[in-house]
Amino acid sequence: MKRFLTAALALTMTASVLAGCSAGASNGGNAVQTGNTTTALTASAEALKSPKYVFLFIGDGMSYPQFQSASDYLGALADEDYMLTQPSLDDNQGAILDGPEALNFMNFEVAGSAVTYDSNSFAPDSASTATSISTGHKTYSGSINVDETATKSYETITEKVHEQLGMKVGVISSVNLNHATPAAFYAHQASRNDYYDIGLELVESGFEYFAGGGLLKPTGANGDQANLYDLAEKAGYDVVTTQAEASNVTEGPVIIVDEHLADGDAMAYELDRTDDMWSLADYVKKGIQVLDNDKGFFLMCEGGKIDWACHANDAASSIHDTLALADAVQVAIDFAEDHADETLILVTGDHETGGLTIGFAGTDYDTYLTLLDSQKISFAKYDSDYVASYKANKTPFATVLADIETLFGLKAQGEEGDKLVLTDYEMGLLKTAYEKSVNGSETGMADQAEYVAYGTYEPLSVTITHILNNKSGVSFTSYSHTGLPVAVFADGVNADQFKGYYDNTEIFNKLADMLAVK
Repeated sequence: MKRFLTAALALTMTASVLAGCSAGASNGGNAVQTGNTTTALTASAEALKSPKYVFLFIGDGMSYPQFQSASDYLGALADEDYMLTQPSLDDNQGAILDGPEALNFMNFEVAGSAVTYDSNSFAPDSASTATSISTGHKTYSGSINVDETATKSYETITEKVHEQLGMKVGVISSVNLNHATPAAFYAHQASRNDYYDIGLELVESGFEYFAGGGLLKPTGANGDQANLYDLAEKAGYDVVTTQAEASNVTEGPVIIVDEHLADGDAMAYELDRTDDMWSLADYVKKGIQVLDNDKGFFLMCEGGKIDWACHANDAASSIHDTLALADAVQVAIDFAEDHADETLILVTGDHETGGLTIGFAGTDYDTYLTLLDSQKISFAKYDSDYVASYKANKTPFATVLADIETLFGLKAQGEEGDKLVLTDYEMGLLKTAYEKSVNGSETGMADQAEYVAYGTYEPLSVTITHILNNKSGVSFTSYSHTGLPVAVFADGVNADQFKGYYDNTEIFNKLADMLAVK
């Protein structure tokens, strides 16, 4: 292990040099890697205009496959002829595909790419990659804004603009506000799992706006600590837990916790959200209202459940939460129309999750993405609202299969050519998963085979989404993260600085340069 870590650190240092900067060091020349050469951009920090308003959107787990599958899905749904025929390359019949429908940020004036490795893996986690984005430093997976020895803390871009420029700061997340990615903009902890200590730093940050999911472990790991929400109120925060109250909020400091918390005290998946529930876009609108002032603001918004959906290999939920992030981005785009020469909007990811692919061995060169429209509920809601009941009541398989048809479109029989009809092989997979989930039966699989089949998820739920994914022509290779680079889309002031292919630490460096913070 020691030799592995040493080699990994050596690779980290080498890659950082190739990217034009030492890990964590500010790169005043804004160097970017182009092939095997490093080209210094001519613009200096002094020549860059400082944006007054900065929006940073992070799709957790969102790389090229996530937003491209969402774009392809919209394109397939919009193509009525394609929906009716679902053409196959086998016979070259059917309508001609019109193509994807670009998400709003895919039309930004600049698109770059960022490499995501951290100090000990090419498939990093959210804590370390968000640290790279927020501080310009690499660290170990699981660490937030501290070095590899956990003895040195790094100041974040949000702390810098708050203290040095007087900009107001907002942090939004569809998952928990003391989860890894949002925490990386205000906390400094050796372990991302120290939720209570992270929450204490949230309270102490002085940032004007927090909104989204609830705090994890608000009374400590053992439930015997002072309640974080009470501490926040004592520190001057208005803690709001209903939409009615949130609607009346006009100024900070405020912590708005979503009224309709779902799995893990996070916001509901977009697929499960009803019209009466606030969306990620609503929290961005409220954030602008709270933060807007003469000195400007920095607003970070995380679409955290893209990652959670991809961990569970739920393609439909991933697509809908990616679309929810795009809706939130639209709020910033609309704001920028009135502040065109003062606003910078960035959209990126921290890493890729799940090894999502557009293409599956079982469908060869064909895709049938409109089949994903048959899914009406996320895997998490299915677990809580249905599988839990199946277990308690030992619900028979025939009844479960009827629910699966209603909620996911998969069926035992149908008209010829209906691609949602289950094959004998798929029906066998479902029955095995049903027996394991509902009756607790052993599968007879080796441990490795069982993990590949189900990961750590409910066997019935993950088998359903796997089958629907594969029928649609998409698949996953992992229940964890991968080493894919992420896109960096930029629009507005200094957007051209984000061109190229570079290390994710450069996102911080470029922001620090243009905002002239030290």
